[in-house]
Amino acid sequence: MPTPPRDDPMALLRQAVACHQRGEVAEAERLYRRVLQRDPKRADAHNLLGLLARQRGDAAAALRHTGQALALRPQEPIFLASHGAALAEAGQLPEAVRLLRLAIAARPSDAVSLRNLGQAFCALGDAAGALAPLRQAVALQPQAAEPWLALAHALREAGDPAGAIQAAQQALAQADAALAVQARFLLAALGQGATPDRAPAEYVRDLFDQFAPRFDAELTGRLDYRTPEALAALLCEAGVPGGLRVLDLGCGTGLSGVALARFAVRLEGLDLSPRMLAEAAKRNLYAALHEAELVAWLPSRPAGFDLVAAADVLNYLGDLAPAFAAINTALAPGGWLGFSIEAGTTVPYALGEAMRFRHHPDHVASLARAAGFTEAARRELVLRTEKGAPVAGVLFAFTRP
Repeated sequence: MPTPPRDDPMALLRQAVACHQRGEVAEAERLYRRVLQRDPKRADAHNLLGLLARQRGDAAAALRHTGQALALRPQEPIFLASHGAALAEAGQLPEAVRLLRLAIAARPSDAVSLRNLGQAFCALGDAAGALAPLRQAVALQPQAAEPWLALAHALREAGDPAGAIQAAQQALAQADAALAVQARFLLAALGQGATPDRAPAEYVRDLFDQFAPRFDAELTGRLDYRTPEALAALLCEAGVPGGLRVLDLGCGTGLSGVALARFAVRLEGLDLSPRMLAEAAKRNLYAALHEAELVAWLPSRPAGFDLVAAADVLNYLGDLAPAFAAINTALAPGGWLGFSIEAGTTVPYALGEAMRFRHHPDHVASLARAAGFTEAARRELVLRTEKGAPVAGVLFAFTRP
């Protein structure tokens, strides 16, 4: 058989796929692009470039390339599924649902698209609608942890904790180490097993990566979220001046940065989620943005800040003592600390079914004092609504003498 020409698109595409499968992402991308230079209408090369973009978190490029593939072959189930998944990750949920349904109609045994469809329904707030496709997904892939875990979350959100426990246990039985941590955390939130001292970093990162494209609209609209403005107002009343080096801890998309900018001569942000940080960068508020876990990162900046603020961040930590110690290190003498908690009645804290920690306010204050802080102000408030019910919280302002 003759050797294919060096720049034959099919030969290049096979090389690119082999590199992609080996994890040689940069070389795979280079070869996919070379394919498209030779044959701009090769839909599968566009689609695979879109998959690469999704893997590195570039939602815009993923949409562009999967959209081009679908435009070239609009009835192809794999391209419907791929563009539907990219739309879901970009927060364009109704159109994602439409395309994923078309993909599944053409390929009813597509378990990945069924899982993606179920998760898109959950993101739309329709947990009940998510159950049928997710149950189909687990029936098709009973040995895979991901669909079981997605089903467990949907059952929890649909108000079926017993079903959620069963599905999470199935996920745990099939899971690798990373997914096992998440399954155990969900089970703990459902009252099964010991309460951990924090949410798994992978869970928090994945949660907010998925939430990033629609975060602002969801929180300020459907959830009536006003915590950053309320925290900034409390800090003003406590006497926090302007002209400070400010760290926005768990900055997310920068909603809190907007409220904190009044205090800042220099504003920096820290978050676990790269997609949240990408949204925050668009605001042009921050002098620097850092992707890291707060307890590990803060000691690297001794006395680096005059104000550290955390709006709806500490509810993903149970034991707050390590966080307060790390913040103390990062604050300059005379600095300020402001944060919110979800208020609970259990000492020291409890993990709720919403998979966030609720802290007893007096215990939080005692931990902060033990870490070297002095309480300057405290206020009870409703942080947001959730499933139509108010979420009670407390705002604190502390000084570091």
